[in-house]
Amino acid sequence: MDQQQLKMNISIEKTEGIVCDKCGGQTFQESLLIRKASKFLTGTAQDAIIPIPTFSCTQCVGSYALLALLGLALCSSQVSAQSNIQAPAPQCARAVYLTFDTVHMGVADLIAEVLRRHQVRATFFAAHEPTREGDGSLGEHWAPWWRARANEGHALASHTHDHVYWRRDLPDGRFEVRASAGPLSGKTRTLDAQQYCTEIKRASDRLRQITGVAPLPLYRAPGGKTSTALLAAARDCGVLHVGWAQAGFLGDELPSDRYPNEVLLRRALRDIRPGDILMAHLGIWSRQTPWAPEVLEPLIVGLKEKGMCFDTLDHHPAYAEWVRQHASR
Repeated sequence: MDQQQLKMNISIEKTEGIVCDKCGGQTFQESLLIRKASKFLTGTAQDAIIPIPTFSCTQCVGSYALLALLGLALCSSQVSAQSNIQAPAPQCARAVYLTFDTVHMGVADLIAEVLRRHQVRATFFAAHEPTREGDGSLGEHWAPWWRARANEGHALASHTHDHVYWRRDLPDGRFEVRASAGPLSGKTRTLDAQQYCTEIKRASDRLRQITGVAPLPLYRAPGGKTSTALLAAARDCGVLHVGWAQAGFLGDELPSDRYPNEVLLRRALRDIRPGDILMAHLGIWSRQTPWAPEVLEPLIVGLKEKGMCFDTLDHHPAYAEWVRQHASR
């Protein structure tokens, strides 16, 4: 039975209208959710890709998956048995963009579990920084963690390999920088434009080596510190810089005695708006009371209750076209 036949066999008189339980709206827009079913469930030779029609309320974006219309009939006419197809993210209106930078990775597992539980996809900016466990955030110890995030559909991008801070532009066109990781950590040095691009791409290349997935052609400068000339150098080598919204600064690197978690959560839920890029870390050395265990989950729940959803930066209006044009570089 194909989907068209199933629709024809349902009498409209025997159906009832769907009303959005959030706003009472009765108009919806159609999109498509893709799910993968194990070959052991479908009885096919390979895992199957299942298209699931969904409708989103045009007023508040509440979603209803029309599983009934699929009839749960995993017929070969309805599925494409291709196990290597990545499922695209569902369409996400009123999106916010959750991002994480690396640091010591002490709460990385907890963050991954919260994101998985709430089906949230984030963008991770990675540098090879010292960690509490293992040989650095892009070392072999953490390689399985990065592979798992890539397999879950999260987006990855560079944070410069040695977490290199821009300090100032020099008259000869070079940049004065200081790394906080790697063999030159703490030392002031100069890089020309090509050397700076190499520093960005070292992290991207390592992510690709670990995961087999191409990182986004985006990067985040450590501390968000940049100049017009620095950003132009990055653009010239095919990489666009991503900062964060003022309200999206989640405060996990601030002193916990002056900025307790409940204050940071309340401020974020009050100020964050659709379209904002949010920024936190996978662990902060200086904060006494970790942010993620107390704030991340209620933040996600609270923003969803306000009608927002989460998406990765390759779908952000400011970066989507750039990613499309430069993804193969």
